[in-house]
Amino acid sequence: MSNQASGPAASAWRQFTFFDSVPVKDVHDLASSPEIFKKTPEFSCVISTSLGPLIADIHGSIYLLNDEFETVRSWIAHSGGRVTHMVERNGMLITLGEEDTVKHPFLKIWDLQTTEKKTGAPVLLRSAKVQSGNRPHPVSTIVLSATLSYLAIGLADGTVLLYRHLDQSIFSGSTSLTALPKPRVVFESPNEPITGLGFKEPSEDGPNIYLFIVTISRVLVYQASGKGSGGTPSAVDEVGCGLWCATMDWHARDMVVARDEAIYICGTEGRGACYAYEGHKSSVHTHLNYLVIISPPFTPSPSAASATVRNLFVKSADAANADVSKVVVFDLENKFVAYSGTFKEGIRDVFSAGGQIYLISNDGELTCLKEKPTSAKLDLLYRKSLYLLALNLAKTQRLDEANVADIHRQYGDHLYSKGDYDGSMQQFVQTIGHVQPSYVIRKFLDAQRIHNLVTYLQELHNLGLANSDHTTLLLNTYTKLKDVSRLDSFIRTESRRSSADGDTDELPFDLETAIRVCRQAGYFEHASYLAKKYDRHEEYLQIQIEDAGNYKDALTYLRRLGVEAAEANLARYGRALLSNLPEETTELLIDICTSLTPLTIDREERQPSPSRQASAGPSYLSYLALKSPVPSSDTAQASSASTTATVRPADRAPQRDASSTYDASRTSTPPPRTATPTQAGPIRARVVKRPSPRLYFAHFIDHREPFMHFLEIVALRRWGQSVSDANGNPFISVGLESPSDLQAEEQDQAAVWNTLLELYLSPSKDSSDLTGKAMRLLKSSNLPYDPTHALILCSTRAFTPGLVLLWEKRGMYEDVLRFWMDKEKEDPSSGASQEVIRCLERYGSAHAHLYPLVLRFLTSSSELLSKHTGDVGRILEHINEEKIMPPLSVVQVLSRNGIASVGLMKQWLTNRIKETRQEVDTVRRLFAVPPSSLTFYF
Repeated sequence: MSNQASGPAASAWRQFTFFDSVPVKDVHDLASSPEIFKKTPEFSCVISTSLGPLIADIHGSIYLLNDEFETVRSWIAHSGGRVTHMVERNGMLITLGEEDTVKHPFLKIWDLQTTEKKTGAPVLLRSAKVQSGNRPHPVSTIVLSATLSYLAIGLADGTVLLYRHLDQSIFSGSTSLTALPKPRVVFESPNEPITGLGFKEPSEDGPNIYLFIVTISRVLVYQASGKGSGGTPSAVDEVGCGLWCATMDWHARDMVVARDEAIYICGTEGRGACYAYEGHKSSVHTHLNYLVIISPPFTPSPSAASATVRNLFVKSADAANADVSKVVVFDLENKFVAYSGTFKEGIRDVFSAGGQIYLISNDGELTCLKEKPTSAKLDLLYRKSLYLLALNLAKTQRLDEANVADIHRQYGDHLYSKGDYDGSMQQFVQTIGHVQPSYVIRKFLDAQRIHNLVTYLQELHNLGLANSDHTTLLLNTYTKLKDVSRLDSFIRTESRRSSADGDTDELPFDLETAIRVCRQAGYFEHASYLAKKYDRHEEYLQIQIEDAGNYKDALTYLRRLGVEAAEANLARYGRALLSNLPEETTELLIDICTSLTPLTIDREERQPSPSRQASAGPSYLSYLALKSPVPSSDTAQASSASTTATVRPADRAPQRDASSTYDASRTSTPPPRTATPTQAGPIRARVVKRPSPRLYFAHFIDHREPFMHFLEIVALRRWGQSVSDANGNPFISVGLESPSDLQAEEQDQAAVWNTLLELYLSPSKDSSDLTGKAMRLLKSSNLPYDPTHALILCSTRAFTPGLVLLWEKRGMYEDVLRFWMDKEKEDPSSGASQEVIRCLERYGSAHAHLYPLVLRFLTSSSELLSKHTGDVGRILEHINEEKIMPPLSVVQVLSRNGIASVGLMKQWLTNRIKETRQEVDTVRRLFAVPPSSLTFYF
């Protein structure tokens, strides 16, 4: 026994009281220790097993204890001797002891889970001598692998024996007690007693088993399994230790060697960490992640280096006359002392049971070092602001993520209160997923620490835990800081996270919110990038057209979308595109309404003409207000998708009308091959789904020439109709799916030609060419315009040739005459009366009722009568010849207003009287003839 007054040196490590020293009492006598420990001086060894603590004494007996340290089973393991060592794995107990009948140590293997019926002792499976050479040597240490495959025994003469495949021998079914594998001597060194053994179990780092061998002067390692096993042990450290001062760490990876000056950690590759802790050490033990160090008994003094020893001397009056042992519990991973205490009479043994440390004093007292709850330990560390140590402790204690996050939160709050915002944010980032983001965001909004807030919000998005509000806030911080590079990095990130079901992928941020915020902040490029990348077609077009004004890109994008998507979006943005790119937009609209193939994008590479059309805004859409209102953008797609059309395929693109001023100014490449007529005579039709051209009429307000071009080309490509070929092929309805489709297509044709006629009749510089087109349209018998609408247009636009033509086509000759009559009345110098005469000559032969009308007109004024005296005479002669009016009626007409003189009627009346007389004479002669002659006459 050592009587050093100084005792162990003071530790430089942080010291805490994470264990409470609690005396263990007997369940039947609370004033004393458990009954079994009254025989402590006779104890030879104590171990903890899966069934409970095992105590062996110097008489060869073994006692199995329960949780209350009462003996539940006992038996004599070594008769006439003593038990020196015990080790247990999976219910298999191996004992080494001395017996009177055997000189050599005796090894026995017991099955603790099976008992003999007669004695109640465990079943003895194997029994054999441990012999190395002829001379017996005491066993110094023993170790058993976790799988029972290997058993190593160290002898005091420096010999190490290794039993291989021990498990196979035990479970082979042999009834022979001596059926053990032959041990192999793996190490011999007569001058180096074996003081410690330990197996490194297989792990992720390596599948092999290694045996650590500790002597008084060095540490060696022996490979017990795997390729290369069976060689000579290699030294990993030239530092050894005394007996009981070597043990494996709690991971069973490294050997812990305790010397007076320090604690060394040795691995298979060499020495690892080294922890300075001076003082004599009698034994070391592993308990979970802790290392329990027992010092040999010493006499305390007031000048001791250890505060624990000095406190004992002050508090205990008889401390100077008693020997004490110091017990220190180290946390090697976190580098602090978890407990430090002194025990009178010294410590005889240490074992672990039920997750606690138990100390057996030499005087038979049993003390439990009960570990405090983790929450209590953390609270102690919080009070000392040791948050990093608290985090390390949480990792060692394997706390769940929520508890670890709470430590980070408190650490973050602590750093925040100290003004360390960067460090605080690093801690708060670790709480994502457990602490409400609003808790952190409010802190850094109040402190105006926008840079730190960006860090938190970015990580929130990277982990896929951000909502739309977080996205809005992050993007607003980017824009406020004008940090375009980070905004680019965030917007263009390709990182994705798996959704909960694992079937789909999602963006790490809310897409709609990101687009909205970028638009509001004026970052249109970023907003359009997101919309285009993730197929938000409508939003992309909104950005390009409404925000950025990139009409060229928008038009190109529409071509790529295809007919259906482009159709719906053009219903909304067509007018804006026409205002900025009239030519390109018109071509796209034409392709959408006529093309049978996917839209091509070669047109977009053409440089558009910078000219824009300007007009006074004609009223050519008045027809639409009466016939077919343009659908809104919300219903455009639904209404247009159901329209069917019948077209004729062609081998080449049609030639445009040379009289079109709009066509003459275009220099673009020919349109892609579409279905158009190229030959006379009907061709078999194909049925395709195309939108109604009427959807886009409203967009062409203030764009007269593009509108005419659109209508002419659509009519030509879609139905094979053109004013240049007014007598061309009629529309063929073969293949339309239903009568309603045919009716809708006919309505589209009528709308196109009615609108074209209105455009032709609108005032313009090249009115002569357009009126020519209007006349060809009106003369056509196959172009499906509405005659009534045409009459209204010609009348309101004062287009006399067209008006007369329509009246003629409808057989309204009297209306033609009355038109010229009214014209003459309005302006006598207009020569309209001559048109009346010409129209009478043209229509009179088939319509005799026109002569009285003209006669009344020519005699309505003296001026007309003076100009057309000869015409009146001819009319009177024609009336008389054709018997159109009786003479009396003629006289009444001519005499109604006193304009016609007697001289005008003199000759006509003379001839009529002469003819009447001749008729009277003829009748008289008839009545003078005899009746027999009358028969012959008639």
